[in-house]
Amino acid sequence: MTLKSIYNSSWFLKSVFALSIFIILFVSGVTYKHMKNLSYSANQVEQTYKVSVELEQIISYLKDTETGQRGFIITQDSIYLEPYLKGRERINNTLAQLRELTKNNEDQRVNLRELNTLIEERLSNFSRTYANLKNSSPNNPRFDAIFLEGKNKMDEIRVRVNTMIALENRRLEERKEAYKKDLKFTPMFLFGLTLLTLILITISYTKIQADIDKLKDANAKLEIFKASANQSEIISKHGNWQWIVEDKEFIFSDNLYRLLGEEPQSFDSTIDNFMQFVHPEDLEKLSIQVEKMMEDQELPFINYRIIRKNGEIRFFKARGKKVNIGDFEKRVLGTTHDITDEVENLLALEEQNFELEQNNKELSAFNYVASHDLQEPLRKIQTFISRLEDKEASKFSDSGKLYLKRISNASSRMRLLIDDLLQFSRTNKSDQVFETINLNDLMENATQDLAEIIQEKNATITLKNLPIANVIPFQIQQLFINLLSNSLKYSKKEVKPLVHVACDVVRASEEEVIKKTKSDFYYKIIFTDNGIGFEQEYAEKIFMLFNRLHNRESYSGTGIGLSICKKIVENHKGFIFANGKPNTGASFTIYLPKK
Repeated sequence: MTLKSIYNSSWFLKSVFALSIFIILFVSGVTYKHMKNLSYSANQVEQTYKVSVELEQIISYLKDTETGQRGFIITQDSIYLEPYLKGRERINNTLAQLRELTKNNEDQRVNLRELNTLIEERLSNFSRTYANLKNSSPNNPRFDAIFLEGKNKMDEIRVRVNTMIALENRRLEERKEAYKKDLKFTPMFLFGLTLLTLILITISYTKIQADIDKLKDANAKLEIFKASANQSEIISKHGNWQWIVEDKEFIFSDNLYRLLGEEPQSFDSTIDNFMQFVHPEDLEKLSIQVEKMMEDQELPFINYRIIRKNGEIRFFKARGKKVNIGDFEKRVLGTTHDITDEVENLLALEEQNFELEQNNKELSAFNYVASHDLQEPLRKIQTFISRLEDKEASKFSDSGKLYLKRISNASSRMRLLIDDLLQFSRTNKSDQVFETINLNDLMENATQDLAEIIQEKNATITLKNLPIANVIPFQIQQLFINLLSNSLKYSKKEVKPLVHVACDVVRASEEEVIKKTKSDFYYKIIFTDNGIGFEQEYAEKIFMLFNRLHNRESYSGTGIGLSICKKIVENHKGFIFANGKPNTGASFTIYLPKK
């Protein structure tokens, strides 16, 4: 499969669209994930800031408590205890917020628990400090120990707070690094995907535009085809119709209305409206076929008549066949032809055939007259001429004898002409029966019929073995007789006639003179003689009826013999050709289909 075929395939465009949509969705997902990570990072920064602030707030509250403690120690004024009293509540609230902020951080939760313990211990130290001040002076060594313990706890709290702040800052830095990497990779990745999407969309647009151009071209061609089809319907006198099976609706083409003698789309295309035009004698027949079509979804060829509103009767022929459009819709597509001209031509042809039969009967009657009634007077004429020549010739003058001889010759030619005409008429009959017969036997019969003239002229006939073929026997025998007789008649004086007959099976496509034929193989029979020959320019004329190349005084004959040969060969769907050379000889080539 080539790239061009892939590009032009329908699935290529679908794949590109699917891939483009997938990439867009993927980019949207990545962007959403990136924005979510950005929001998460911002929340983490905000959370770290809040944790740091809250931790600083605890230190601040503890410092306020320490400050109040020092003020109370110095002044013994209870007003300085207010930061201590408020500080505990504020520290507890801050610790509660820290617990919420660090609930997902196990390390910070551990640190927060330890910080809470240190704060409790520091606040407990404050309480013991106040209690000791009530029972002794600040110079008491016990007070110094308690005060020093408080300072140490405060230092531990600061260390713990700094540890927690450092941990939050370290986590924040890690998040920043990860976010930087993600931020550096994501735009490039998204840009690449976006660029790829644009390329795919551009390819899709180009393909769609090309398809649109093709569609426009196809629509233009379709319009031309539609116009051509309409013209074709008008010229060929046919109309199209459709039956939509599911909807049980009919659609008629414009020309179908014209065939009915109506304007296009002048009435609703329903079967009931169409039936109003059908000839009453054909209405029942057509209705039955239409009902059967609705069951079988197919209409066989049917002929019927219609009557136009002007009273004109037209002959129609219709045919319908089922087709599937898509996966579900079924339609019967039909064609209706106006065959009025064909019917009228057929009727005219039948009339001509009847006239031809009458003419054939008259010709048969003429043949009968020619073979009986005409020949009987001719025989009497020849009989009386013979008696005059035998008994009365001595009483005639020289002129009378000459006239008598001419009358005798004329009557002989007339008899010969009648015989040849009868022979030619018999070759025109189409009811001859083909038989499978050995052509050698027919050739033998022909030589027997010509035995007297063959012996008289001392002729030699050589024969290459002929085949067994499917022919009309008496016609092929007459063909052989006429061709042999022609060679013997036109032989050279004082030269023994030599006639050679040869036969081969040939392929029609290899023979120049008969390339375009219906049969593939032919029997090629060639008669060759050493007679007087003829000029090649007369090769076609010698087969014409009554055509003679030589005068009657030199060579007898009627000019019908070779015409009979041509007619016999044509009766066998074959061909005959003549070739000649003056004073050298002639050859006749016959092609008979090999069946």
